[in-house]
Amino acid sequence: MRTLTLSLSKGALLIAALAVLCSGCSKSGAPGAAPPSNGVLRVGLWAEPNSLNPLLASNTAEDFIAALAFSMLVTIDNHGRDVPDLAAAVPTLENGGISKDGLTITYHLRRNVKWQDGAPFTSADVKFSWQAVMNPDNNVVERRGYDQVQSVDTPDPYTVVFHLKRPFAPFVDTVFGESDDPYRVIPRHLLARYKNINQVPFNQLPIGTGPFKVTRWIHGDRIEYVANPYYFLGKPKLRAITVYIVPDSNTAEAELRAHNLDLVPDVATANLSNLRERPAPGVTTMLVPGPVYSAIQFNLTHPPLDDVRVRRALSYGIDEKRIIDTLLYGSGVPATADLADFYWAYDGNVTRYPYDPAKARAMLDSAGWLVGPGGIRRKNGRALSLQLVYGQGNATARQMGVQIQSDLRKIGVDVSVKDYTYTMLYATQALGGILDGGKFDLAEYLWVAGADPDDSDGWMCDAAPPAGNNVAHYCNPQFDAAERDALTHVDRTRRKSDYAKTQALLASDAPAAFQYYQRLRYALSTNVQNFRPNGVTASWNAYEWSL
Repeated sequence: MRTLTLSLSKGALLIAALAVLCSGCSKSGAPGAAPPSNGVLRVGLWAEPNSLNPLLASNTAEDFIAALAFSMLVTIDNHGRDVPDLAAAVPTLENGGISKDGLTITYHLRRNVKWQDGAPFTSADVKFSWQAVMNPDNNVVERRGYDQVQSVDTPDPYTVVFHLKRPFAPFVDTVFGESDDPYRVIPRHLLARYKNINQVPFNQLPIGTGPFKVTRWIHGDRIEYVANPYYFLGKPKLRAITVYIVPDSNTAEAELRAHNLDLVPDVATANLSNLRERPAPGVTTMLVPGPVYSAIQFNLTHPPLDDVRVRRALSYGIDEKRIIDTLLYGSGVPATADLADFYWAYDGNVTRYPYDPAKARAMLDSAGWLVGPGGIRRKNGRALSLQLVYGQGNATARQMGVQIQSDLRKIGVDVSVKDYTYTMLYATQALGGILDGGKFDLAEYLWVAGADPDDSDGWMCDAAPPAGNNVAHYCNPQFDAAERDALTHVDRTRRKSDYAKTQALLASDAPAAFQYYQRLRYALSTNVQNFRPNGVTASWNAYEWSL
């Protein structure tokens, strides 16, 4: 799960009025045209990468950059459909790419691919890239899926065979696919000689197979790319791309209005509102569904949050619509559970918790929490007092905390609000992290996932930290059974049925108050054509962009 900024936080942790329509996206913009360009797209990115090596990417900014110069085996299009990238075809049961027992995944590779230094791309590069992910000396942020591989065979330069330890249904969308940490294939001939890839010259001026090649990185300022004329899907339509580092969101908005930038991914909610309320000629905005949800996580190890009646009451007591309207400026939709409406597995037919303070009060009464002095509920002499934690320095998170504090005070719950640095909030259990260490009652939580709906790492009984990201410590054997079935069967109809069960259980058991599904926010020049974010990687089709 990648870090997302300019919204809430990393969630245990997106990242127009165009001629080409984007499925499921909304757009808004001012009439008029932007000044003509010379074929160089200028991007304003919120954070400078730590590295240009795609295996070391850990946030949406680094992922955006990685897709310009590197390729994966399988990506998804803007309709959420798997499409081949370095693979010649997407492995399926029907074409024999996935064996009937689910233990063998075979990729046939494209034959016309070269690295940007002219070296041929082969199956050896794929095997080496998997080995690099699994190398314990490399600072990759995630190995989920990759660690399900027993061995890799390369019978010829254009065939890669992954042998799995056990069936893993999300494999194609996870291993060199559009996962929550999308890794791309790196060149064996340039990197195999290193013990690790953490600090190598390649990371500053890399060589990929993607549509654009890095020519210069001026730290703190910009990264320059030129089109790769030998790109295997065809010569890019843009002549070049310059990515400027613009950490201040108001500066990015001003530069976009002045036509000094053409594209701003991950535009901040306040700036999105500004651009919609005060449109600029030649500038438009875009909202795109993504695999992102926001919730208030409950720590089920802390009484009285171990009582489902209390958790449901808190869910009814939070006005999510007001949060969406006033803090997100409409760039979210109410959530039902953790699988966003981005997914084919989304099921909205589950228990819902619309804002209903009267029902919340009645539930707390039935649970024995009665209103006491000062309007705060008490039970057996104990006040119903909880602490809500969130990431420091985030204005939206702070405002949300204040609103939730106010909402819950109206139903007799005393909530104190405390912020932590993101380093402390998301540190591992061993390092004293607040979430992993269970040092919270309620937590603002934003989860950024990948193309496959697999959510087992967040909710299964055996996924509590440090084994996984189940910071709520939720445990339901029925949930686990459905998740295991979904993980071991490739058939999408069966998996959809499994996820319908898990979503219903999460909604009913309420280990979190699910708030909203975040729309991915972009602002761009009306000159930009064919910008079609796929919900995970905005730059997946950069070779098709034009000005």
